[in-house]
Amino acid sequence: MKPGYVTTEVLEQARVFLEDRGSYGCEGTAMIAAGPDRVGRRLVIPEQRAGQVPSCWVQVTAHGKLQLAVALGRDETYIARIHSHPAEAFHSTTDDKNPGLTNHGALSIVVPFFGLGLRRGLVSCAVYQLGPDGWRYLDAGPARAAALAVQE
Repeated sequence: MKPGYVTTEVLEQARVFLEDRGSYGCEGTAMIAAGPDRVGRRLVIPEQRAGQVPSCWVQVTAHGKLQLAVALGRDETYIARIHSHPAEAFHSTTDDKNPGLTNHGALSIVVPFFGLGLRRGLVSCAVYQLGPDGWRYLDAGPARAAALAVQE
């Protein structure tokens, strides 16, 4: 399935949130909601806990999972999750097992350097797409970034 698209406005909101979490030495995570057109226009930030440097991790709380469940509008789905790592962007084994997204075509965006990587848009991020065989890395570069991020 073709991936969804994410508006630059949503990416900017995510950058601000992830950089704020990073200023405390913590990772952050959020989901991106889209309507039937598969354009992610809304960032949903659930309640979460995180471990600070050097033991970085982030986990959505039970209340946060409920927030995510009720946050979607009638015709919306989550097309992407976005989260930060303290250094390089990659999909960890924990990321691979995360059940937050199950629909084929969904995106997982990993932002390096506690969110600072989003200052250059998706060019600096690791982006994966969920398919029948699991998460597949989408080749990095300006073409990928331009194909996934749209301005509105």
